[in-house]
Amino acid sequence: MSASASLFPQEQQFLDAFQQAVDSQQFERMILSQYKGELEQLEKMTLRVITLQNEKMLSVLYRYKTQDVTKNYPLAAAYEQARTLLAECKQANLFTVQEELQLKKNKKKAMLTVSKNASVVKANTEQGHDRTKQRYVDQDSLFLQPLGITDAKSQIIPSMARKWKQINKFVEICAGALEQIRKADQPLHVVDFGSGKGYLTFALYDYLAKHQQAPFVTGVELNPKMVEFCQGVAAQSNFSQLDFFQGDVRTYAPEQLDVMIALHACDVATDFAIHTGIRLNAQMIMCAPCCHKELRPQLQSPKVLSPMLQFGIHAGQQAEMLTDTIRALLLKAYGYETKVFEFVALEHTSKNKMILAVKRKDYTQPDSAVLTQIQALKEMYGIQKHSLELLLNDQWDQQGIGSKC
Repeated sequence: MSASASLFPQEQQFLDAFQQAVDSQQFERMILSQYKGELEQLEKMTLRVITLQNEKMLSVLYRYKTQDVTKNYPLAAAYEQARTLLAECKQANLFTVQEELQLKKNKKKAMLTVSKNASVVKANTEQGHDRTKQRYVDQDSLFLQPLGITDAKSQIIPSMARKWKQINKFVEICAGALEQIRKADQPLHVVDFGSGKGYLTFALYDYLAKHQQAPFVTGVELNPKMVEFCQGVAAQSNFSQLDFFQGDVRTYAPEQLDVMIALHACDVATDFAIHTGIRLNAQMIMCAPCCHKELRPQLQSPKVLSPMLQFGIHAGQQAEMLTDTIRALLLKAYGYETKVFEFVALEHTSKNKMILAVKRKDYTQPDSAVLTQIQALKEMYGIQKHSLELLLNDQWDQQGIGSKC
């Protein structure tokens, strides 16, 4: 295609390189940033080639400040689509198997630089090493490609190598805990609150289905577009007992719950999720707390700790630790073997603490000794309100002390 008069020579060269990479199956991805068009809050776009129903498509992920939107276009129209989007951006990065091309432009000039794609070389080396490691998710699983983890050849996309490791680590932790609650020849009911794009929801369903666990898995997510997207991927992957519900922990009420997952549920949403798990007698509760806000304004520093907690960052860390300690102790009091440990950052964040709780078979009623420990901690720090404790107290007021959850 001939260059338009409105294109800089470097811009035309960039588009020609894109088309050549697509035609030769050397294209990995293109990132368009510094968007200057009319779509509000659009930050950047990522272009990839995927296969949907045996047809290659150009998939464009539009990343806004508050949501991600994916649109797919016929591959035959890839050049025109890329050209249209490029016209509205001041920077573009094209990644092929061998090279990275970077285009920067303004109204007066454009600059194009070409370098070796070091990230691809590094990722390929890591994948070579990975072949000798145990993986809990098969790399050729159908769901990985529409989620953007693998390409059409079932190879890990280099930019998603970290996410791939996170998924496997998550399933590894789940698999170890599930060994303790395995129910022979009985379906396993799993709910993932705040499932987002479903990376971990799909991975866990895939693992359980392949290990004859007969799972019924539900992802609960507020964003309706994410729910619609995930439903489509589930259908495409033939995951017949995986579905997605639009709502949150306060609006979705499962009839049966064996495994409750809540990763990065904000602030007291974690408490509502844990309470749901305890109330429905979940055999396993797994959560990664986030956005601890409830205890911070209540915190009254013990005199001996005042010199340390006068610094804001220390006070925040203390509030987080106290919040999650009470959560872990309440789980322990209500019959769960509970662990608190560091986990890889699931969303590229330092919020990487995980609480993992497995139901004890000998549980009959809340442990009064542990509840006394919680009360002592609250008195020490002047805490008047902890949502999980209040939820559990309301529950026991209704059911009576000694009743089993």
